[in-house]
Amino acid sequence: MKIATSLLAAVLLVGALGAINTATAADGIIDKQELTPGSYCHLKFPAIREDTLGSDHPALEDPNSGDIIDFYGPCDENPVGKHQVEEQKLEELQQWFRD
Repeated sequence: MKIATSLLAAVLLVGALGAINTATAADGIIDKQELTPGSYCHLKFPAIREDTLGSDHPALEDPNSGDIIDFYGPCDENPVGKHQVEEQKLEELQQWFRD
């Protein structure tokens, strides 16, 4: 009976983790770890496509492209929000001057 209970708990845990990953993937977030519940997170999400950085509707790169943002900060960070657009424009400008 203990084995069956443990197996059921493991199945429920895996199902819950899958549901969380599906929900965050819809926002473009590949990985989300809450370091301080509700306030501070480690997020991984694709960078914004360069050709859409200056548009009103920025779009994310394909997650398989390898261009991934490793972000530490507020849990409510939007991968295509104003803050990320500004940060990635600055990074693009700095890269242009380095080359």
